[in-house]
Amino acid sequence: MHKDTGASCHERKVSQGLYQKFSYVYSLLLTQSTETDPLNFVFQQLLVSKAELKVLCDYYFDGKGKAFRPMIVILMARACNVHSNKEGVLLPAQRSIAMISEMIHTASLVHDDVIDDSDTRRGKNTINKVWGERKAILAGDFILSAASMALARIGNNTVVSVLSQVIEDLVRGEFMQLGSKENENERFKHYLEKTFKKTASLIANSCKAVSILVNSDPEVHEIAYQYGRNVGIAFQLVDDILDFTSCANLLGKPSAADLKLGLATGPVLFACQQFPELHAMIMRRFSSDGDVDRAWQYVLKSDGVEQTNYLAQHYCQEAIRQISRLRPSTERDALIQLTELVLRRDK
Repeated sequence: MHKDTGASCHERKVSQGLYQKFSYVYSLLLTQSTETDPLNFVFQQLLVSKAELKVLCDYYFDGKGKAFRPMIVILMARACNVHSNKEGVLLPAQRSIAMISEMIHTASLVHDDVIDDSDTRRGKNTINKVWGERKAILAGDFILSAASMALARIGNNTVVSVLSQVIEDLVRGEFMQLGSKENENERFKHYLEKTFKKTASLIANSCKAVSILVNSDPEVHEIAYQYGRNVGIAFQLVDDILDFTSCANLLGKPSAADLKLGLATGPVLFACQQFPELHAMIMRRFSSDGDVDRAWQYVLKSDGVEQTNYLAQHYCQEAIRQISRLRPSTERDALIQLTELVLRRDK
């Protein structure tokens, strides 16, 4: 069993406290007098007569996820509203985009679990494990179609175009994950581009979409987009670190999962600079006996985790620089503080 080199107990308490704080802020921002549960929007979109399909679709919308994406989108919407001389009150369409982002994300998780043949997600069995691959794929498709219909009802063609890009990026990112590059520099560029498409594009384009609804200035749209892009990439870099530093019961999924899937993430790519022996393993996607354990040991002996953490910090600093261009507000400051949550999370 690999040792847990993750955060200390104190750091974990701080991280959990930050999550509780921001989850509370998110629920306050999203909830109105007519809506006691932020997930009501999702359940309304997933209304189906077939009981089994409803159970499948509702499976991950149990309120136990981090709701990280809608949290960012809601805060960005309010920050842009204040910046645009509007009241901080959330527009109904902005609230819809926040929950649509969570629906797209969840649909991608369902499909990812089928592709990766995953057994656990968020600390419980995956949909494909419980109901089988065919029904899991159909459930993911249905959630995605419901999100698309909700998006169409917003009635803004520019917003539809922006969020449609997310779907394309998710698919392209998945295809990029199937391959690797021989050249070391190209390999890292490939990794970061894949990271953007699979993770950051959804956050970046959702932030841009809520800014479009309240402000016609392309500069504001770009600020929102760049904040989401940089925070999204940092979030995934930390996720890749946690695959080496956090134990399975914290992650809700087995550790070293990426190596077992044949994926060379940031810590491995940095470690390869110190231990060239990793190059051959990367190219054969850790498929030979003992590759996963040897790669794991090389990463722990190297400064791969530290270098990936430094890179995540760099992206968070850029996110702070971008969002600081907006007019001061409680929500803008919360988005700045949220970068600390991204860097210090342990699951």
